[in-house]
Amino acid sequence: MRKGYLQIGILCLVLVLIDLVSASFGKTYYLTQLTMSLYYSLVVLGLVLLMGYAGQISLGHAGFFAIGGYTTAVLSTYNLMKYKDAAVVKMFSKAGLLNLREDLYGAEILSFHPWVGIVLSLAIAAAVAYIIGIPVLKLKGHYLAMATLGFGIIVYRIVLGTPLFGEADGVSDVPPFNILPGLSISGEMDERRINYYIASFFVVVMVYILINLINSRVGRALKAIHGAEDAAESAGVDTANYKLKVFILSAIVAALAGAFLTHFNGGIGPSEASVMKSVRYVAIVAAGGMASVWGGLTMAMLLNFLSLRGYFGSYDDAVFGAVLIVIMLFAPEGILRINPLKILRMSIKKS
Repeated sequence: MRKGYLQIGILCLVLVLIDLVSASFGKTYYLTQLTMSLYYSLVVLGLVLLMGYAGQISLGHAGFFAIGGYTTAVLSTYNLMKYKDAAVVKMFSKAGLLNLREDLYGAEILSFHPWVGIVLSLAIAAAVAYIIGIPVLKLKGHYLAMATLGFGIIVYRIVLGTPLFGEADGVSDVPPFNILPGLSISGEMDERRINYYIASFFVVVMVYILINLINSRVGRALKAIHGAEDAAESAGVDTANYKLKVFILSAIVAALAGAFLTHFNGGIGPSEASVMKSVRYVAIVAAGGMASVWGGLTMAMLLNFLSLRGYFGSYDDAVFGAVLIVIMLFAPEGILRINPLKILRMSIKKS
């Protein structure tokens, strides 16, 4: 565990150095894409636990990300002014659950406080994960992948075709999320640096939780399930219960990332629920190493940053699809675990 804490300390140092280097070179605008990459990294970290340790593949986590983002977006932007005299709305107002603000055109908007949206988005994601997880996690291999893919497609079609969710335009004008007085998640230019550190904080906390979970009794049970599920069950491990709980946990993390990023961007669109987003998350997990927290985090930060900066251009989705294929064929343990000397020896022997 001391090694894990040392690694977390190094992670904190690296995150601070990234900020200092970007500031020294006059590249503070990079912090916008880095902050977004950090939120996307939360989804990847949840998938590392689900795929790398529980051995359950998911091609539908973009759906959970969208559930988190769209739930808080709708609740924090839907105008309740025309219902302000209703008893229920008055009750919500007295309970401090509503937020009165002005939109871009100066009109008053009475909507739910972002805290309500965040909490409800996590609850919905957990409930959906529980409902679909019970039957879906009984499947294995490509059957499980196809089932989770189907879930992702359903969420994508719902947000794309529902007027409440803005259809193809998505939901915009999402207000900042005030975590504490004077501390909020928003895309304001003058708050770019503080938002980078807010996102960094959540990633560090997530890494801390994962390291402790992996090194606990639960982590050992998950490793046993991944290694040989039938053997683990015969040894007394409640495999169905563990798989379901990890699936729910990873769904909650994805929904939390979606909610935070929505408030940071000030909106969300249906592309966040697309199938290629789910493929992207899986490709990043594979590139970093299925059971590597640090590999997954490194690849998530690097690949997402390059994508958000537009380095892949119109071939963005093609690049992530190619990454997944190449990794599965030539480096199934991840890019960071490639041993160049071993590859060199093998090439010499073949020659």
